[in-house]
Amino acid sequence: MAFLCLFYLLLVGFLSKSQIVVAQVNVQTTLLAIGKELEVPGWGDNGTDFCNWRGIGCNLNHSLVERLALSRLDLRGNVSLISELKALKQLDLSGNNFHGPIPSAFGNLSQLEFLDLSLNKFEGLIPGELGSLRSLKSLNLSNNLLLGEIPHELQGLERLAEFQISSNSFNGSIPSWVGNLTSLRVFTAYENELGGEIPDNLGSVSELKLLNLHSNQLKGQIPSNIFAMGKLEVLVLTQNRLSGGLPELVGNCKSLSNIRIGNNYLEGVIPKAIGNVSSLTYFEADDNHLSGDIISEFAQCSNLTLLNLASNGFSGVIPPDLGQLVNLQELILSGNSLFGDIPKPILGCRSLTKLDLSNNRLNGTIPSEICNMSRLQYLLLGQNSIKGEIPHEIGNCMKLLELQMGSNYLTGSIPSEIGRIRNLQIALNLSYNHLHGSLPPELGKLDKLVSLDVSNNQLCGTIPQSFKGMLSLIEVNFSNNLLSGPMPTFVLFQKSPNSSFLGNKGLCGEPLSLSCGNSYASGHENYHHKVSYRIILAVIGSGLAVFVSVTVVVLLFMMRERQEKAAKTAGVVDDVANDQPTIIAGHVFVENLRQAIDLDALVKATLKDSNKLMNGTFSTVYKAVMPSGMILSVRRLKSMDRTIIHHQNRMIRELERLSKLCHENLVRPIGYVIYEDVALLLHHYLPNGTLAQLVHECSKQSEYEPDWPTRLSIAIGVAEGLAFLHHVAIIHLDISSGNVLLDADFRPLVGEIEISKLLDPSKGTASISAVAGSFGYIPPEYAYTMQVTAPGNVYSYGVVLLEILTTRLPVDEDFGEGVDLVKWVHGAPARGETPEQILDAKLSTVSFGWRREMLAALKVALLCTDSTPAKRPKMKKVVEMLQEIKKT
Repeated sequence: MAFLCLFYLLLVGFLSKSQIVVAQVNVQTTLLAIGKELEVPGWGDNGTDFCNWRGIGCNLNHSLVERLALSRLDLRGNVSLISELKALKQLDLSGNNFHGPIPSAFGNLSQLEFLDLSLNKFEGLIPGELGSLRSLKSLNLSNNLLLGEIPHELQGLERLAEFQISSNSFNGSIPSWVGNLTSLRVFTAYENELGGEIPDNLGSVSELKLLNLHSNQLKGQIPSNIFAMGKLEVLVLTQNRLSGGLPELVGNCKSLSNIRIGNNYLEGVIPKAIGNVSSLTYFEADDNHLSGDIISEFAQCSNLTLLNLASNGFSGVIPPDLGQLVNLQELILSGNSLFGDIPKPILGCRSLTKLDLSNNRLNGTIPSEICNMSRLQYLLLGQNSIKGEIPHEIGNCMKLLELQMGSNYLTGSIPSEIGRIRNLQIALNLSYNHLHGSLPPELGKLDKLVSLDVSNNQLCGTIPQSFKGMLSLIEVNFSNNLLSGPMPTFVLFQKSPNSSFLGNKGLCGEPLSLSCGNSYASGHENYHHKVSYRIILAVIGSGLAVFVSVTVVVLLFMMRERQEKAAKTAGVVDDVANDQPTIIAGHVFVENLRQAIDLDALVKATLKDSNKLMNGTFSTVYKAVMPSGMILSVRRLKSMDRTIIHHQNRMIRELERLSKLCHENLVRPIGYVIYEDVALLLHHYLPNGTLAQLVHECSKQSEYEPDWPTRLSIAIGVAEGLAFLHHVAIIHLDISSGNVLLDADFRPLVGEIEISKLLDPSKGTASISAVAGSFGYIPPEYAYTMQVTAPGNVYSYGVVLLEILTTRLPVDEDFGEGVDLVKWVHGAPARGETPEQILDAKLSTVSFGWRREMLAALKVALLCTDSTPAKRPKMKKVVEMLQEIKKT
């Protein structure tokens, strides 16, 4: 009997092993067929154990495939064969190039818990068969070409916790059964054509945490039930047709950090219960019909970073209590009916970067303490009734990028101290006031300024010759003043329209029709005849004496400077050796690199100028060689106002998240070091430098110059990186060829992603202004909208693409005054030049095929740099157009 039992067990074991072997053979056969159809790289190269193949996860006995993760491999082909892998629990095909309908056979994967088909080109309807996936917990169909209504068969997905269908062309309404999903935590359906009302029961029985429905055609009221369970953390309903008010129950959600309800038809007052939302960070309700006072209860939301109530019907005064919001970075109250003063307590918001109070009825004066907000970049006070003088302390706003004070009742003269604001870049607008006196010559120091408007005042005197120092000016307006004298011989002035100078009876010269001629000179002619030759000789003699004196002083100063520099250099060496800064925090995210990276050595490397690789808009990059021999690239951020120390924990959390942001065309941080008020961000060292160096410097030095196929691959890679950023709601702050790095294979990686997250209070969302970016890459609308946007990113990318095609710099003296690369390219027809003449002749004349592709890419660049943001394609479309060029 014992023998029979033993025999039975052996037989069962043998049969089990046989079954496992048979199952393995069947699965391997299926996988090889899938790999051949989809051209999966590497499948079958690592032996017969398919569990070691790329993207495959197996069960314990290696007989069944439970996980298939093939994201971002540029795969294409028929995915129906995957439905043969019956044991699949996780299927991730996101970020590929799959076309056609979603296979209905996927409904046979009965054990599937996770399905991600996002970022492809799947089209047609959602197959109702997916409703059979009763174990499904996460379904992501975002960023495809799907259309039609959400099928009612999906209501069987009772375990669904994440339901994402954004960026498609779905129509119809949101089914009421979505509100019955008790496990639902995330529901995103933004950028579709959904209409009807938001279901009343949505969130009433689930633990809904994230609801994003922006950019649809939804109407009706915001249901109170979405706040009923108190679990909601993010609410985004912008750009719909919603009416009614914000429900009082919003106060239930203590963890609610984002409320974005702008661009709707909402009305009524903001409930005071908003003060109970202790986690509130961003509140956007612009472009609605809200009214009443701006409630002081916002001051209880101590984490508030953005408050945007623009373009509503708010009245009353600005609550002084808002000055308690020490973390507030943007206060946007424009386009209302607010009156009274700018409350002085507001000036205590030391983190404020943007203050927009324009287009209201403010009737006080500008406080002299306005620049106590030392981080202020945008000061927008235009179209009010503000009176008094512009305080001379305005010159202390050293970080201002834009200053708008037009259409007020300001008096006095223009403070010369404005010339100290060397960062002033987007606009200086003092028009339609009662300013008098002369134009301060110091304004000529504003060499980054793009737009200057001092029209409709009572300014007198001449336009100072020093204004020729304003090299970045694109538009000016001096009209309707009391200015006189000849126009400065500045190309921009002479090419500006007459309307920019009309209404000044004493002005003459180009572009005005009034010639200075003899009428201006005759008054001086007699005077010059009266000057005796003795005076002339005396002047010349004095000049020579001054020249000799100055020369002696300069020589003595240079000798002294050399001595001090030598002493200082010796001191710096001693400091580096003896006064190593104390590291406050530091971590390497990649475990297998921790032994190879010495944090103290990193700090030392960034203290030596000889290790400097480049200066970026927001940081300096150093090369650091570790004792282990490993080479790193280190980006050094420094704050002047203790920001890094005060927000250290938030910065570390963002860096940890970004380290997990996986895309082959993005530079990801591998670690960080924080000391004093300095942050060092660690990256892999990329030996081929930047795209700017490759395109501009190599051609000048006759070194390796990339051929057209290489340039096109680089252009596609940059576009794919930016498209991914936009997909995860990150708007880059400074797209330029200098921020595109190249690895050993000339694969492009977009850098400074961390800057977008660490500096932008919106954490990359498209509705918040931040910084203007690098000169030459700034889209024209930034001067008016004050917002960093996805279409703005597309424009900047278009400039990079033009650099690749033309090998021209974004700003070049050869283009002429006030003309950048975009204007030069778009102006080619007016100059009688053909598109072929714009392209880099070293490449376009190599072959007809290259020229054809370059001309096609030029069309893409022209679309990207269209002056109208709405006409620019999305980055996802740019990728598609460039890939089509590569295929031809």
